Amino acid sequence: MASATLVIDPPRWLAPRLAALHAGPHRTGSLIITLYGDAIAPRGGSLALASLLNIMAAFGIGGGVVRTAVSRLAAEGWLERRRIGRSGFYRLATKGAETFTAATERIYGPQPERHDPALELVVLGRDSARDTAREALAAAGFGSLAPGVFVAPSGAQPPLLPGALRLRATPHPGDAAALAALAWPLEEVADRYRQFLATWDAAASAPAPEALTALVARVLLIHDYRRVVLRDPLLPSALLPAGWPQPAARALCARLWRRLLDPSEAWLDAHARAESGPLPSPDPGLRARFADLVEDHS
Repeated sequence: MASATLVIDPPRWLAPRLAALHAGPHRTGSLIITLYGDAIAPRGGSLALASLLNIMAAFGIGGGVVRTAVSRLAAEGWLERRRIGRSGFYRLATKGAETFTAATERIYGPQPERHDPALELVVLGRDSARDTAREALAAAGFGSLAPGVFVAPSGAQPPLLPGALRLRATPHPGDAAALAALAWPLEEVADRYRQFLATWDAAASAPAPEALTALVARVLLIHDYRRVVLRDPLLPSALLPAGWPQPAARALCARLWRRLLDPSEAWLDAHARAESGPLPSPDPGLRARFADLVEDHS
């Protein structure tokens, strides 16, 4: 990925994450969507291209790369572009807004409590369009137990699939975790949570950085957590292996996000612009994120 000179002096705990951003494969568009969903959507959803370029420069991402990324996002229906005079502005389009709205509860909200041990099973008919059905079931939270057999915790709502059979079953307590490991890539998800913890643990005891650096860290934090939690089937504890790392990862994410919130919002107040001028104040839902976790906000 082409990069520009960093305009921030990252603290020791953030520098390796920024270096990794440029060392491996990375889609600038995905990072921009994280920025919009986490920080811009709660403030009306519109951001001047000039402000976006300044923010992305703090990540070391050059203007040409950003312009290419937003053009592609607009062409794909993720962003909408509006021009006022010589200034361009981008906001989340319906596709982008709906996608991040659906992801918001998974990223910032608590895992739903599920006490019913039963499982929902879907068995595809012989004439089913298997690839299409598999994608629809995966989007609904179903794992693949065997070819044509899909499973999800009780309460999951499968899509309407002609010819499919629905059943409910209760696994033997000793078999529940083994069954879940067959249906979902739990070890892969656990490894991703552990990597998240390893990447961000050093920031846990550090003070909040200055405003623009805090915004960079906040976006990268949610970007990393989003990429893990959206792969997590969020299973009941009875189906999870011992030592499941998701609670620890979410608690760390919440603590760091709250620490970074005020300085990063201060930078947006002072420097970011929307179509009508400075960004509007964030809606109350912003500070309600991670509300179930009582953490030190300092």
